[in-house]
Amino acid sequence: MRQAIEVVSTIIWLPMEFLVIATLLRGQYRRFPFILAFVVAEFLAVAAEVPAYWAYYHGLKSHGLLQRSDLFALDEVVLQVLIYAVVISLIYQAASRLKSRRLVALGVVSGAIVFAAASLAIHHAGNHATRGEWMTSWTRDLNFCSAILDLGLWTLLISSREKDSRLLLISGGLGIRFTGEAIGDSIRQLALRHHSKFLSLSGAVLVTFADLLCLFIWWQALRAKSPVVVDAKSAKKPVGPQKEGSRGTSAAPL
Repeated sequence: MRQAIEVVSTIIWLPMEFLVIATLLRGQYRRFPFILAFVVAEFLAVAAEVPAYWAYYHGLKSHGLLQRSDLFALDEVVLQVLIYAVVISLIYQAASRLKSRRLVALGVVSGAIVFAAASLAIHHAGNHATRGEWMTSWTRDLNFCSAILDLGLWTLLISSREKDSRLLLISGGLGIRFTGEAIGDSIRQLALRHHSKFLSLSGAVLVTFADLLCLFIWWQALRAKSPVVVDAKSAKKPVGPQKEGSRGTSAAPL
């Protein structure tokens, strides 16, 4: 059952990754370089894990499990650093009109690093749990921290006089991803404690669904011809070229 779910999710996930990467390479990578770095790194991480999955499900379970564990640890560290960079870069863009823009960015970076280090120390130092157990707890905490950062980003965007629909959609996708991953990791943590395959599978499915939904939202946001930027105070019309017959939106149809 788990193998079938992983195969199906990968078949859906790979084209979605390609769509996001291709859309970014058409020009949006200049504004969102860290998103491009993240999705490319995520794609390469999955590609690197394919041989380990193959070995695990074709009789070499001990060898495949060791490879998966090592690759998972490395991938999680790299991807968490990049997703932090994505959120911080978006916050920096959203705070473009603030006089204390650099101070905000410095505070966010410092707070994220301190939180990640403290969480790692709590879950790893003096803990006799396996790597999978403390890594699951650590990534759950990091996803929770990322969700808080994304909430701050959303607050900045909503409180801004000019609303950028592209940033709002990207932030919303991140919020879904972080929330889904945090809940999924918590479920998998329970599964490890109670040795429940059903809970482990449920957590994995929730994480996969949240990641796929985030990628889809990113794709829709990035493929729009121009973002809708509305001055909330003076109720100005959206900035940028408008499609003939449209009413205040330039987002491409599904």
